[in-house]
Amino acid sequence: MFACPATDDFFRSRIDQMIDLRHPLAVLASRMPWQEIESRVAHLFVRRAHAGEAMPDLDLFGEQPQRVASRSNAGRPRVPLRVMISLLYLKHAFNESDEGVVARWADTPRWQFFSGQAYYEDRQPCDATTLVKFRKLLGEQGVEELLAQTINAAVDMKLIKPQELSRVIVDSTVQEKAIAHPTDSRLLEVARIKLVEAAKDADIALKQTFAKEGPALSRQAGRYAHARQFKRMRRVIRRQKTIVGRLAREIERKAQFLAQAVREALIDPLEKAARIAAQSAQRKAPVGRPKLYAWHAPEVDCISKGKARHPYEFGVKVGIASTLRGTLI
Repeated sequence: MFACPATDDFFRSRIDQMIDLRHPLAVLASRMPWQEIESRVAHLFVRRAHAGEAMPDLDLFGEQPQRVASRSNAGRPRVPLRVMISLLYLKHAFNESDEGVVARWADTPRWQFFSGQAYYEDRQPCDATTLVKFRKLLGEQGVEELLAQTINAAVDMKLIKPQELSRVIVDSTVQEKAIAHPTDSRLLEVARIKLVEAAKDADIALKQTFAKEGPALSRQAGRYAHARQFKRMRRVIRRQKTIVGRLAREIERKAQFLAQAVREALIDPLEKAARIAAQSAQRKAPVGRPKLYAWHAPEVDCISKGKARHPYEFGVKVGIASTLRGTLI
């Protein structure tokens, strides 16, 4: 006799009969506390009721008003919460995009089983934009809750030892900054330009701005450096340093007769110009006061890489402390 398969639908087979239940994703689907996860984040997706318009029983003429048909407040049925959580997990586990994860979900019975589907469905679970809205509603708190539940499931399955959760792995790297190569000649020319701009903003009339001599000196220093004529290059840099010092002293002198707010606004450009002028005369920075490598980014530092082809980088050092519970930067 013909044996009927154990299925609730006569025309379709269940997914658990189509896949290997020993697969890690199938095992994880049976071990994850789905009900607890859904209950923890369900309050973030509570449907908000729309306020209706009050309709009087009688109008001004004593007649019964005709109610106009309005749209339903219920809207389209939502995608099940477990399906959305599963899609978010699968997206990060398999490094897929929003469009890729919904397209691959329709072709993979194992993914549908992980999402709680009993029967295979040859269609996408939702539109890719729905995942974007889901992440916005979930927020940072919901993502942390999903991560904690995933880690707890891994501990229950003895894939992670509890001792490993208290261990912190610290690493550091360099975050490069988009700055020009900080030569003394270029920094002194930038300092001259910024001092002239600061004086103009404060309505200070300068005797001379060196608008013609400044760029010419910068180009001349570059040519001498290229020709390896360093004595001439240092003489040009000393002239640039003299120009910056002369402008700074004139601004300080004339700023004494200005308002307090204007003098406070001039403190920052004057300090930066003084740092650039002081560091151009010495190779090493003084202790406790690093060199200024970029006017707009004073936090930039010169960090040695220890590589022959790339000996150093200009940026900031970033420390990364990572555990199984997350990453702290």
